[in-house]
Amino acid sequence: MDRGIDRRTFLRLSGAGSLVLVSGLTFRVRPALGEQGDFFFVQISDTHWGFNNPQINPESAVTLKKEIAFVNSMSTQPDFIIFTGDLTHDTENDAERRKRLKEFREIVGGLKVKNLKFMPGEHDAALDGGEAYREFFGDAHYSFDHKGIHFIALNNTTDPRAIIGDMQLEWLASDLQKLDKHAPIVVFTHRPLFELYSEWQWYTRDGSKVIDLLTPFRNVIAFYGHIHQENHQTTGRIAHHACKGSMYPLPAPGSQPVLAPVPWDAQKPFKGLGFRGVKADIKTAKYELAEFSVTDVKEVK
Repeated sequence: MDRGIDRRTFLRLSGAGSLVLVSGLTFRVRPALGEQGDFFFVQISDTHWGFNNPQINPESAVTLKKEIAFVNSMSTQPDFIIFTGDLTHDTENDAERRKRLKEFREIVGGLKVKNLKFMPGEHDAALDGGEAYREFFGDAHYSFDHKGIHFIALNNTTDPRAIIGDMQLEWLASDLQKLDKHAPIVVFTHRPLFELYSEWQWYTRDGSKVIDLLTPFRNVIAFYGHIHQENHQTTGRIAHHACKGSMYPLPAPGSQPVLAPVPWDAQKPFKGLGFRGVKADIKTAKYELAEFSVTDVKEVK
């Protein structure tokens, strides 16, 4: 049974949202991987629970809840949902950090979909090396398989140097060893693996080592957050796609002297905020990306 959603359904669900077909990563998946039908998953990033600045988002206390309500209202529910970092807003108070992580976990527990994946952002984990994050969500890096696709979640945030680190690189190399060079691979990170804009720390210092490990594989796509906006780039044959943030947007790379959140526009509330749906076509290894906007769900308080 095909549990994915087609282009028409994507457009209906996303309203005025954009749709991107990633067609450069197309080939026939080898039968050994299995052909179990297309599927649909959701990427949500940079929810920053605990953020409080009315000039940037006067509805910060309900924005995440509205997003959860929107996902729950979809007629087609995703196979899984992954949160790609900065689940909470940073604080130097350890008790407050744990409080925010606990509240975030409770809020997203209201999702209809119970297959939830989490990753830390630097706001969650850089100040304590990910200690509190792991108490609530477990490992900061891991891999899993779903319907013939190998998914890898990498951690480039618990080390304040913005690195993957040698131990995790060794783990990644070992994880990839078991895969055929034609295997479809989806990589999730918080920061971009490539150097998007180093002045704003929009890169991973040793991200090139990850890309080197992935380069021999012929079908790799990467999804990340951190920059709070859509961005689409490639390194070799690897396509990298940034997801919008869920609490506040950030300016385009290098578009202003200092990195700062884009102020709230009362005429266009939730402008620049959203999340992403991804339809995976197993047979041809194509991915359709649907960008959803956070909408005003009236029943959320």
